Amino acid sequence: MLNQIVDELKASDSFLHLLGSTLVLFIAILIVRSLLRRYIRNSIQSADLRRRWLIQLRNALVLVLLFGLVMIWGNELRTFALSLVAIAVALVIATKELIICISGSLIKSGARSFNLGDRIQVKDFRGDVIDQNLLTTTLLEVGPGKTINQRSGRMVVVPNSIFVSEPVVNESYSRNFVLHAFTVPFKREENWKLAQQALLSAAQKQCEDYLPLVRKHFDKLSYRTGLESPSVEPRVSIQVPVAGEIHLVVRVPTHEDQRNIIEQAILNDTFSNNIF
Repeated sequence: MLNQIVDELKASDSFLHLLGSTLVLFIAILIVRSLLRRYIRNSIQSADLRRRWLIQLRNALVLVLLFGLVMIWGNELRTFALSLVAIAVALVIATKELIICISGSLIKSGARSFNLGDRIQVKDFRGDVIDQNLLTTTLLEVGPGKTINQRSGRMVVVPNSIFVSEPVVNESYSRNFVLHAFTVPFKREENWKLAQQALLSAAQKQCEDYLPLVRKHFDKLSYRTGLESPSVEPRVSIQVPVAGEIHLVVRVPTHEDQRNIIEQAILNDTFSNNIF
């Protein structure tokens, strides 16, 4: 009887020690979180950069907390797992989607597919990334469709499992400046040649002020990636998708967040001053 009481006291002391260690870990995480959040808010002026660092801090502290809990309760967890193998297998099957989501998060992080603020398209979802964690990625929807560049006002929460099997299109890969393209359809009998010249003139007018900056930006990007620097001058190409139609594809360099503004300015300038 005495030995049994001693064993129970030892087990109780061990359990209290683990609880104490867990409490210390939680308090340390909260203190570090408070200090770092205060430092980030006071030292970073850019709202987008500040938000990005706050989200990265949150995700990093969650990982540290999980790692610490595993280190503290590791022996107990192993003992418990050995006696509950069947339940563990059932849990793995039940949480398959969560595991796939975490795998997708690791894949996108390892591949550096995109960052906060980037405009991406994955499957039927397209928008600007405003938040991401281990399970989901949140987008501010842009569209509808692939050719519209204005926000719809809707928020889309995408499970990270989608990044395991679907390709990601990052429309903001070149950062500050992008090469934006849009299509203007005409019938074959219309004066599309005049429209081609008018669209090219309007495009050159809209981007002439910052075209040297665009060249410099893409030259730096080319040097960093080892790829050939693209031609950044505005251009209007011709496509014939079906008989009887001519599609004029306008490609113009623009600031990343002004794609829709530049497109509308070119179209307004072209169709306000010409009849085709």
